[in-house]
Amino acid sequence: MAKKRLTWVDAAKGLLMIFVVIGHYPVKLDQPWITFIYWFHMPAFFILSGLFFKPVPQNERILPYVKKRFMQLMIPYFFFLIVITALRYILAIASHNFTLNYLRQDLYDLLLGGRFAGGSYGVIWFITTLFAAYILFLLITRYFKPIVQIIILAIFYAIAQWEGQYVENLPGTIKEASLTIIIPWNLDVALLAVVYLGIGYYLRKFIKDIHWSLWIASTLFITYHMYLTWHDRFDYHLSLKFIRYGEPIYDLLIPFTFVISILGIIQWITKKIRLKIFEFIEKHSIVIMYMHISVDKFANDFIAYGLLGYTILGLAIPIIISVLMQRFVPVAPFLLGQPHVKKVSP
Repeated sequence: MAKKRLTWVDAAKGLLMIFVVIGHYPVKLDQPWITFIYWFHMPAFFILSGLFFKPVPQNERILPYVKKRFMQLMIPYFFFLIVITALRYILAIASHNFTLNYLRQDLYDLLLGGRFAGGSYGVIWFITTLFAAYILFLLITRYFKPIVQIIILAIFYAIAQWEGQYVENLPGTIKEASLTIIIPWNLDVALLAVVYLGIGYYLRKFIKDIHWSLWIASTLFITYHMYLTWHDRFDYHLSLKFIRYGEPIYDLLIPFTFVISILGIIQWITKKIRLKIFEFIEKHSIVIMYMHISVDKFANDFIAYGLLGYTILGLAIPIIISVLMQRFVPVAPFLLGQPHVKKVSP
């Protein structure tokens, strides 16, 4: 299992992290590439989390499992929240933009987190949503039989779909409408995220070794819908952060088939060669995730670049920061949610 995880799961996560960076490119593209990325890249992370989810045995307590996940997810969350905020406040003070109203509104947004924390904090919603979804699934699998688990997830999915349709019917843009739903940390989105996590868990045997027939069917399905979208004949969007969902069939089929299509290719390639570049990116994915937006906000004041330059900078600078942290900061594994990773020697 360790070898399989090394050869395709880590490679898949590295590739997905590249898509995360590209997905935050601030310039509107002429083609719907960003739309396609949002169809699958965040659901993919939840599905992969479910793939290796381990229920709590009946003779063990839940709290140690929650604590372990808290250390992995929330310690880096608070660390980077403090670092990014400190850097922003230093720049705000230096540019004479730091006021009491600025501080009050900023702290309010950071306290709510999730979709309310924009700009450099654009990714933090995922961490709190994943943590909440993990706890939900931990409780569901511990206290209920499989058939009841499915029923509970179906109820969660129905509530999430209702919320998505409700937001869509509110005035203003989807982002503006979603901000009227005052729920901290995007905990409401966990109702949909836990369904994707459940898909990864219940279908793990099919996903860990994707059959060619499932891959072909999924690839044909997703290619057809990409073609329709490209020619303005299919209008589907998915954004978990801003509650942009509400298509009960497509919100399951499109992310799942897209994930199967991509993972199938990676599994096939990694049976022949290791995708070391993607594995390397995955090793530094925590810093990349938290810092790539801040890197762009700083760099674009000094350098002109397009999508390629944005992506390279968004990967390279955080990787350098991650390497330096792992070499010279003794507590780096703790801060990055990797307490069992040994410090890299200079």
